[in-house]
Amino acid sequence: MPTITEVLSLPVLAEGMPRVLAGESQLDRAVRWVHVTELLNPADFLEGGELVLTTGMPYPEEASELRGYVDQLADVGAAGLIVELGYRYRKVPDELVAACRAREVPLIELARGVRFIDVTQAVHALILDAQGALLRRGRAVQDIFTALTLRGASPEELVHTTAELTGAPVVLEDLTHRVLMCELLGRPYEPVVSAWSRRSRAAPTPEKITPSGPEGWLIAPVQDHQGPWGRLVLLDGRLNPEPDPEHVLVLEHAAVALSMARLAGPAWWERRAHRSVLRDLYERRFRSPADARARAEALGLPTLGHRLFAVVIRHTHTGTGEHLDERIAKAMAQTGIRALVGETAPGRIGVLLALAQASAWQPVAERMGRLCREELGPECVVAVGPGVTDLSGIARSWQEAEQTAEAITPASPDRWFYVPADVRLPELLGVLREDIRLQRYAERQLTRLIEHDDRNGGDLLPALRAYLTAAGNKSVAAKQAGMSRQAYYQRLHTIERLLGCDLESGLQCTSLHVAVLVLDARGATAPGT
Repeated sequence: MPTITEVLSLPVLAEGMPRVLAGESQLDRAVRWVHVTELLNPADFLEGGELVLTTGMPYPEEASELRGYVDQLADVGAAGLIVELGYRYRKVPDELVAACRAREVPLIELARGVRFIDVTQAVHALILDAQGALLRRGRAVQDIFTALTLRGASPEELVHTTAELTGAPVVLEDLTHRVLMCELLGRPYEPVVSAWSRRSRAAPTPEKITPSGPEGWLIAPVQDHQGPWGRLVLLDGRLNPEPDPEHVLVLEHAAVALSMARLAGPAWWERRAHRSVLRDLYERRFRSPADARARAEALGLPTLGHRLFAVVIRHTHTGTGEHLDERIAKAMAQTGIRALVGETAPGRIGVLLALAQASAWQPVAERMGRLCREELGPECVVAVGPGVTDLSGIARSWQEAEQTAEAITPASPDRWFYVPADVRLPELLGVLREDIRLQRYAERQLTRLIEHDDRNGGDLLPALRAYLTAAGNKSVAAKQAGMSRQAYYQRLHTIERLLGCDLESGLQCTSLHVAVLVLDARGATAPGT
């Protein structure tokens, strides 16, 4: 629809030398129609959005009655009032100007007479042109979202398209007012989504798309097979009682497309949102700690006054049906654990855990470990990184948790969860087993022994491993190797001769032990071991 500013620029009105006397900040109001009237009760014939033309002939002298006239226009939602001078007034009454200013009703005087019929025809032609353009734009928008729906576009793409078409930030929230997805068009998160739940609750969902709440958001409901599921919110930043018709069109079609995506089948949108935030935190994509905190809190995770822990769950499970991270998230929620949970890589589930600073984290970590064993089987590993009090440090905690999860092997002590301190030499060498320098070191130390066993079907390498594991206690080592002491001692002498080493030397034994652990980590041990 044309605005009052656009209407005043028409040649037919420009000839009347229009001058704005009140409501200057409201000149971007849309003009839905033009209504010529000399009645004192025009509200009975108005529906809202009309630009009222009058000569002022019926206006009373009493200031209170002039205020009542303006109140009628404001209450019905008239776009503005144009008064032509000459017939009744040579100057618009001050009382009328004051009343329009008080109610922010645009008031324009015409110093020269114009033909109202010409004004009506010109404005209505402009309105019809705008309506035709809007219909054409509506068909184009519908085509865009229909194409996205038919090819199964992701909810992220639908939200992104909505923001691009409107040029305004767009947020997709669920019924609990958590921000699952948002497209801010390059804006920082912190000013847009901070304190989101409180701000969102102050903006109810209207029956039709009109500005809602103190910030004038445009809101469209999103449905699924159970009924209302969430809302699509457009933040255009303008406190205008009349929404942009094109924005309304885009929001309506986007909400329908999102509802159809919800109805098309299982859509783990909450998990998608968690995964996105977790990956952004791990890869340090947020432009500032304030942005990271605002995004995490908008998704329902408290950060201020909490200790935050990065947790990595390593698994080999290939379960069907419900996503594994969804199962873990549900199980954790049932025990009251506050966290973001999402699959971060194949065989990896990431968890960002928020605990009150005064609470102990170990019982919570053990509870998580038990839940993961129940859901994913005994082979899963739960690794917990160091706790931090600010999200800016969570990437480092995450890296340590990831390294710990990678290092734990079936030979490691069986625990419900692991921390970096649980990574001992065998685990560390397991992580570094692909390092070519370690491989060469192990080969240099043990090649002669391995080749001897290969040629003779021997068992020198197992004998050496037993000796090193027993910390040089020959009696214990012989028993572990299943040999008599005399036979075992002979093998130790053969090992010293082949390797040119002294097994009584602590340094040389340490060197050999590292080499054996490297071979074990790579599964490259000799036959018979």
